Amino acid sequence: MQVIHWGKARKFFLRHPKAQKPLKDWKTAVQSAEWKNFPDVKRTWGSVDWVEGKIVFDIKNNDYRLIAIAAFQNEKLYIRNIMTHEEYDKGNWKK
Repeated sequence: MQVIHWGKARKFFLRHPKAQKPLKDWKTAVQSAEWKNFPDVKRTWGSVDWVEGKIVFDIKNNDYRLIAIAAFQNEKLYIRNIMTHEEYDKGNWKK
């Protein structure tokens, strides 16, 4: 899958340097994935949820959350938002 909007990840790990390696590892895993649907994502990345049409990845043992939208037919994964667990719990990302 192709990762779209990687610049959001770069901005995030500039503010949160400890997130850089886990996010780069996530990107590598996504790029080598051949996902056709959400169950494929779940098999590859066990700590992931489907929430209101978005895929929520737990990054670095739940320290960070990455919200994405998948276009499985086009083999693209669009990063919508990346946040700390605390920011995620506030729920503003759902708007």
